[in-house]
Amino acid sequence: MAMTDDAQTDFTKLTDADWRERLNAAEFRVLRQAGTEAPFVGEYTDTKDVGVYSCRACGAELFRSETKFDSHCGWPSFFSPLAGEAIIERHDDSLGMRRTEVLCANCHSHLGHVFAGEGYDTPTDLRYCINSISLTLSTD
Repeated sequence: MAMTDDAQTDFTKLTDADWRERLNAAEFRVLRQAGTEAPFVGEYTDTKDVGVYSCRACGAELFRSETKFDSHCGWPSFFSPLAGEAIIERHDDSLGMRRTEVLCANCHSHLGHVFAGEGYDTPTDLRYCINSISLTLSTD
């Protein structure tokens, strides 16, 4: 599990060796190498607990449970991040298709992808499909 530091740490300056000390092998593969955990196995896929989801790598707050919804896709889904500046969205052309990757703005760790226009009954028509292993839930 990731260690937390004070607000003075510039997580974007950490090396792969630093990250390997902070994260276990599965966390490193997803968060630092843009891997994906298997569907329907993540800790938070079906969680209904109320709280704040933070980046497992650096502790930055990313999503609130009030924006989590059942998409039945196999990963936790949110219709909005906590704040626009909490995440970075960038084009991802891997796997032969154009997707939008979601990164933690604080440490640039891979969280998952965001999809638009899928027809979910949510206020934004967005689905932030996030790997459970990228998150830590703090309950109220």
